[in-house]
Amino acid sequence: MLKLSLPFNSQAFTIPLSIFVIAVVVYLLPDAISEYLIYDRNKIIDGEYWRYLTGHFLHTNFNHLLLNLAGLTMLWALHGDHYTNKSYSESFLLSAVICSLGIFYLVPDMARYVGLSGVLHGIFVWGAICDIQKGWKSGYLLLIGVWGKIIYEQVFGASADVEALINASVAIDAHLWGAVGGLILPFIIFVKKRSKR
Repeated sequence: MLKLSLPFNSQAFTIPLSIFVIAVVVYLLPDAISEYLIYDRNKIIDGEYWRYLTGHFLHTNFNHLLLNLAGLTMLWALHGDHYTNKSYSESFLLSAVICSLGIFYLVPDMARYVGLSGVLHGIFVWGAICDIQKGWKSGYLLLIGVWGKIIYEQVFGASADVEALINASVAIDAHLWGAVGGLILPFIIFVKKRSKR
């Protein structure tokens, strides 16, 4: 389906805009405070569980922040018609937590992680499934495209140009587990609908 307008209703942009603002504010925090927010495996083992969520709002540099904010904005433009405050919040939180848990338990050599890209992959997957549920064939193409990208990254690694731009390794495993998180909300809704029948 070809979209000719942007989703400017408050249900579509309130939570994405809030995430945008939080990411900018967190970027401006002094390093001494940011250190308490970064996903840090050793600190999580010590019981600092908030890092499962807060680490997603930090970025390695300004380019990294801009890339993630651009992705957040593009996903709003693409799928904002599906967003409600409740559904977007649920999808965002599920993607963030599954991304962090996936890294923690299945990628033990990743000691630290920052950035929204893992969660954005989850939001992308969720949005594509919403397209499919509305009968939009473009959703299938988007879903195939994002999983094709993730598989490519798992096999061949991330772009060296992007790594140079953000001054860090691209966390391809975060993309994978964030995308898995994006499957959770549609699955829960599907199971609820089946149980009602």
